Amino acid sequence: MLLPDKQTLARLLSHYRAHERAVLAQPHEPALRRRFEDTAYTLCVLMGERTAREAVHAAERYLSRTRPKARAPLAPAASPPSPTG
Repeated sequence: MLLPDKQTLARLLSHYRAHERAVLAQPHEPALRRRFEDTAYTLCVLMGERTAREAVHAAERYLSRTRPKARAPLAPAASPPSPTG
C-alpha cells in the first residue's frame, strides 16, 4: 500500500481542523461547509478510510509513528566452492 507524504498529510490535517472550527463557528455558510467536506474527502482518500473521523484517527496514528530505521544490507551469500580438478 502506498502511504502519503507525512508533510502533505500534516498540512491537510491542519486544514481539516481549521475548516472544522470555521464550520462550527458559522454552520450555515455553504462555502465553508464545502471546503470542509472537500478536505474531509481528500483525507479519507489518502488514508483509505470511509469516514472523516476514521481518516483523522488513521492520519494521527500514521503521523505519530517514527520512520523505521534503515536495515544494514545483507551480507553476500557465500559462493559454492569451485571444483578443482
